[in-house]
Amino acid sequence: MKTKRKPDHISQEDWEAVDSPELTDEMLRRMRPASETVMEIVAEYRRSRGRPPKPVTKVPTTLRLDADIVESFRRTGRGWQTRMNEALREWLLKHPTA
Repeated sequence: MKTKRKPDHISQEDWEAVDSPELTDEMLRRMRPASETVMEIVAEYRRSRGRPPKPVTKVPTTLRLDADIVESFRRTGRGWQTRMNEALREWLLKHPTA
């Protein structure tokens, strides 16, 4: 059996007190994913990860635009897609029957 190196922050006494038997084939066969055994903990962990969901989400789409239009917005720097979205929203406000 390969000996593991003791981390510096753990005392030798604590290191020797741990009795972790090697896993047998039977133990490995009986193991189940955490999501099946401690569902509440896994669900809470997944809820706490990442950015909180926004109330209004954007919809990915493919749109063909004239190159000069896209280039004009890109030249304005970071956030050009948001500014393009705002320009389209402004057009809709001026043309409510569209």
